[in-house]
Amino acid sequence: MMREEIVFGPIHSRRLGSSLGINLLPEKGKICNFDCIYCECGWNKDGRGDTKLPTASMLREALESKLSACKAVGTPIDSITFSGDGEPTLNPDFPEIIDITLELRAKYYPKAVVSVLSNATMIGHEKVFEALRKVDNPILKLDAPTDELVRRINQPQGGYHVSDVVEGMLRFEGDFVMQTMFLRSPDFDSSEPEQLSAWMDIVRKVRPREVMVYTLDREAPASDLEKFTVEQMRELVKPLAEEGFKIQIRG
Repeated sequence: MMREEIVFGPIHSRRLGSSLGINLLPEKGKICNFDCIYCECGWNKDGRGDTKLPTASMLREALESKLSACKAVGTPIDSITFSGDGEPTLNPDFPEIIDITLELRAKYYPKAVVSVLSNATMIGHEKVFEALRKVDNPILKLDAPTDELVRRINQPQGGYHVSDVVEGMLRFEGDFVMQTMFLRSPDFDSSEPEQLSAWMDIVRKVRPREVMVYTLDREAPASDLEKFTVEQMRELVKPLAEEGFKIQIRG
């Protein structure tokens, strides 16, 4: 179970380089409307001891302190990345926090990008959508093409429909990154032809500027999960690559 401060790192990210992390969820708990079987933060039920969310003012203080300190010693930062212990867009101050982050990025690390790792469940909320449109990398998750498969992998809390997420992605007009976990379990396989084909059809419909395909990297809360190799994933997404989609593959 990972537990992060409001601002942490920078750490080396296999997808984003030197990444300064921002956690908008509790420092000693986890709040998420997904309960993914592969989540490195563990199960939701094990993270309910702390429900205090950082405010916009707390974020400003912590982020400015960290950016100032990093700049003073010449620490490189490629991305200021919202991730942390759960879904960052659930924080009610998220839109204001994005504005603060962009302001401080411009002051201390103007060449760094701002990235948000999101499960895309909140993109139907206008203020969240508008905030995500401001960042360099809105990285939106879609692990499976049907509601039933999403229930098996991501275990969404409350209502969730792939069709709603797809409609929300279309509003980005291609200016977003789609993130998909490839894995195999006793009742799910990302390489199954029917599912893979349906997922690729969604990619073709929403046309993200980049697709991030990755697999298990850390210990997962569920057992019996199998990762794919980079070579296997490259072969699985070959049709999209041949059609001109930019695809980043990480093992």
